[in-house]
Amino acid sequence: MSEESDSLRTSPSVASLSENELPPPAEPPGYVCSLTEDLVTKAREELQEKPEWRLRDVQALRDMVRKEYPNLSTSLDDAFLLRFLRARKFDYDRALQLLVNYHSCRRSWPEVFSNLRPSALKDVLSSGFLTVLPHTDPRGCHVLCIRPDRWIPSNYPITENIRAIYLTLEKLIQSEETQVNGIVILADYKGVSLSKASHFGPFIAKKVIGILQDGFPIRIKAVHVVNEPRIFKGIFAIIKPFLKEKIANRFFLHGSDLNSLHTNLPRNILPKEYGGTAGELDTATWNAVLLASEEDFVREFCQPVPACDSILGQVQLPEGPTSDAQCDDSMRAVKSQLYSCY
Repeated sequence: MSEESDSLRTSPSVASLSENELPPPAEPPGYVCSLTEDLVTKAREELQEKPEWRLRDVQALRDMVRKEYPNLSTSLDDAFLLRFLRARKFDYDRALQLLVNYHSCRRSWPEVFSNLRPSALKDVLSSGFLTVLPHTDPRGCHVLCIRPDRWIPSNYPITENIRAIYLTLEKLIQSEETQVNGIVILADYKGVSLSKASHFGPFIAKKVIGILQDGFPIRIKAVHVVNEPRIFKGIFAIIKPFLKEKIANRFFLHGSDLNSLHTNLPRNILPKEYGGTAGELDTATWNAVLLASEEDFVREFCQPVPACDSILGQVQLPEGPTSDAQCDDSMRAVKSQLYSCY
């Protein structure tokens, strides 16, 4: 054997061991908590997360996945599983169901989740449809700002907007701070027309809300709607039947009253477009953050999807309309509701 191959096989630490001793097997780097002391306390009080039991809880969830869903193609590392435990306040059964729903929702809506990467969504990102404000709110929540008026339906379908939102949520939830604090949504409906609103029918609404409530590990702490026209009554009529009471109670409609908005989101974190003092609304910075994460999303969303029939048969997926006829009937009812708002 050559000297080079010997040097590759033998390190100083290994060479120093006796013949009967073997070095421990290499292990992947373990989980290192990045939470501040204040956030550790908050996680303990609000999420029932006990630092001394954290890894035991993660291992329990990992064991449940391996036993109950052995064919589920998912990451089982500590940091990833913690997202689901935190989202369900360390209830093992609910965390497991959320994890399985997370993967099943992705596989059941290929129009949204296939080839999901920032470079495939440059048109949406450049339109200014969404961004994340640079400052968090007083509770530490990141603020996701959505502006439907920036979308031109003739340029691309509404599912592209949904893809951009999901991409943003995936990036945000990588942060342990966000896992504990949750997010706030600021939706500006200025200029949303009847024709635009009609694209958001019952099928889309049910899918999106089902994912946000039951298929994604994020805590939505509030949804603030501003500049909503009368048409929004029709939009909300579509959404509300699918909302759990807890989430429905977190919707706040401010109209054009920015003072009302400022009682929840202070002016010093808002751009001047919303009566704030944090400068003009910046979309370029968040776009750059997403585009810099291209390789991560390619690894996660652009690989061949394994067979999942054995999984989907067992999963409690958010339900949608059961037939095209029902969808058509629902859409007619929705359009009637939208027209009545004028």
